[in-house]
This record gives sequence, structure tokens and C-alpha cells, in this order.
Amino acid sequence: MTSDFLYPTVAARAVDLRKIYGSGESEVHALAGVTVDLEARKFTAIMGPSGSGKSTLMHCLAALDNPTSGSIEVDGTSLSGLSDKALTALRRDRVGFVFQAFNLIPTLTAKENILLPLDLAGRKPDKAWFDTVVDAVGLRDRLGHRPSEMSGGQQQRVAFARALASKPSIVSGVTTFFGVPE
Repeated sequence: MTSDFLYPTVAARAVDLRKIYGSGESEVHALAGVTVDLEARKFTAIMGPSGSGKSTLMHCLAALDNPTSGSIEVDGTSLSGLSDKALTALRRDRVGFVFQAFNLIPTLTAKENILLPLDLAGRKPDKAWFDTVVDAVGLRDRLGHRPSEMSGGQQQRVAFARALASKPSIVSGVTTFFGVPE
């Protein structure tokens, strides 16, 4: 057994997280006391009906939105009290994002879109890791293509590769799936 099995590492933690939008009669409690540990190197799905707070939780955990109360840690760093500059660095270096609309830059190739966050941070990509990610998502033959030249699934894989390129501590993504009732 590995020590990771015996001592799981927490990549992100929320404790008694609350998020309230609006006030008075229009007040909406998007999160009402959520506590969760997300283990490193594990896949975790947050599921629930529309309006249940899934996106709000993910946005708070990824430091894109501030909770009304409660605490959040990412990779052992408490988000409360961090400056805007420190939050930007944390999002850039330790959180990968996969947005439902992909947010690819239409004038950039797949390779340029994948490397964009690293370029913006002034960091050189790890070539071996880049190759691993590109091959894992099956985009090797599409790296020179722009989003308009790719299928929706290929664009989604570019978004996943971009989220993984910086070796983040956590990857945050929100998508909606509609199932067929049984």
C-alpha cells in the first residue's frame, strides 16, 4: 500500500460554506452550510438538479466567487484574506478550469489555446507533460487547427488539455447533462 492510500491528500476543502444572493424577498441561498473534502488525484462528481448550487460551489472552490461565509482551502492555502493578486496567482497556478462554453480563443490554434494560461503567466511549458496531456485527450493531429475547424468534442478536449497543462492541484468544471427519465 502507498502512503497516498493510507493518508489521502486533500486538494480542496470547504467548511460550512454559505452563499446568499440578493436580499429580502429575493434572497436565494445557493449554498447552505456545505462541507466537503476533495481528495487529490481522485475524480469527484458534484451532482444535483438545476439550481441546487453545483456551479456556485465549483466557482467558490475555484476562487472565482466569494462565499458569504465559511472557509475554503485549495492545496492547503486558505482563500480568506488573500489579495486579488494572490487569488489570481492561485487560480493561474493551482486551479484548472473547464468551462461549459469552453472559452477557446477563435484566432488561436488548439496548441496556442492549450498553452495560453502558461503564456499569460510567463511560464515555459513542460514539453513532456504537454505531450502526455495532448496524447491523453487525443489531439495530436489537431494542434494546428482553430476552434472553428474542430468538432464540439475536439473543442472540449482542447479545454480539458488547457486545464491540465499547468499541472494544477484541482480542475474545476461544470457541465449539464440531461438524462432520459426511466
